[in-house]
Amino acid sequence: MSENSSGAGRLAGKVAVVTGAASGIGHATAALFVREGARVVCADISGKENQSAAALGAGAIAVHADVADPEAVQQMIATAVGEFGRLDVLFNNAGYGGPRGPLTEFDDDIYDRLVAVNLKSVYLGMKYGIPAMLATGGGSVINTASTAGLVGQKGQAVYAAAKGGVVQMTKSAALDFATQGVRINAICPGMTWTGLAHRGAGGPPPADLVPPQPMKRWGRSEELAAAALFLASDESSFITGTALPVDGGYVAR
Repeated sequence: MSENSSGAGRLAGKVAVVTGAASGIGHATAALFVREGARVVCADISGKENQSAAALGAGAIAVHADVADPEAVQQMIATAVGEFGRLDVLFNNAGYGGPRGPLTEFDDDIYDRLVAVNLKSVYLGMKYGIPAMLATGGGSVINTASTAGLVGQKGQAVYAAAKGGVVQMTKSAALDFATQGVRINAICPGMTWTGLAHRGAGGPPPADLVPPQPMKRWGRSEELAAAALFLASDESSFITGTALPVDGGYVAR
């Protein structure tokens, strides 16, 4: 199926920014947004953002951005407005898990980078993205948190703290803008089969590698993208301040 932004769709006429768009959940979401009629800015730090955007056709453009850098985030938002005239959807998706282990074994620089990429990036995205949305009547912000931000996970203290911060920042910011046309929600992925979940993995997960989720399988990037699409679309017009687990039942155990 070719990717294009023509015709009707659930995001027809909308402009979106997706961070971490060169792989995994970000790329799947950018692709789905384009199929549903949006024009998409594909932001990434990997150097693969041009390739990712090119694969999606005329409805997507690339921006190289470190989402923990205020100037880069401002430029990312300015590119969306400058190229497409507005900003309707911001998917603050970029992040990474970092090493696992007791927090006493973490180097301070690893802590700083984990918090910067996973939490500060969400703050910066909203700080500079929401004013652009307000200028044209509002929009939808979706932040990628994690099940680690909802329940404790051994060896994940720093990552969980950052993602828990995303959940609470989402809820509080949603209250700040609830009467101004900007909805702010988070999705909380469970264990999802992406390059971050298992580096270097190609193809489907091995049959003997089953995550501890009640559905007894890995999530797929496309399933997270579908949740992001719902929150980006007008179908979720009365939803704000929620943290939606997309986790095969992990949090409900």
